[in-house]
Amino acid sequence: MLARYAVGMTQNDIDMVVSVFTPDGSYSAFGDTYTLDLFPELVDAAPKGLFMTGTPLLDIDGDTASGTQPLCFIEHSAHDMRIGYYTDALVRTADGWRLKTRRMTFIRRSGTHDSGIPHAFERTKSQ
Repeated sequence: MLARYAVGMTQNDIDMVVSVFTPDGSYSAFGDTYTLDLFPELVDAAPKGLFMTGTPLLDIDGDTASGTQPLCFIEHSAHDMRIGYYTDALVRTADGWRLKTRRMTFIRRSGTHDSGIPHAFERTKSQ
């Protein structure tokens, strides 16, 4: 399920990405939380490239779980890189495990860990 997210993001397959969330799931980054109905616009505004995720560290407790998964994103045209990690809350559904929440934390060259600056999606919406 977590690999499906990374492959979907890499291939710009929004339906695949959304399918790994619960219907009321959310994604947090750039100082805000986004519901799934906003995901297509959010991803459309984001840079494109390769989402390489590491093996997640999961703490499973019955039908719920929490975890952290490392990420290295490489932008396709200039090969600029972003690194960080996702912090997840997961739930087991009738369709298998799904993300309830996914929160992005970026690791900066300074060593700072933060949620990022407002995303281009927000700048586009406010114009």
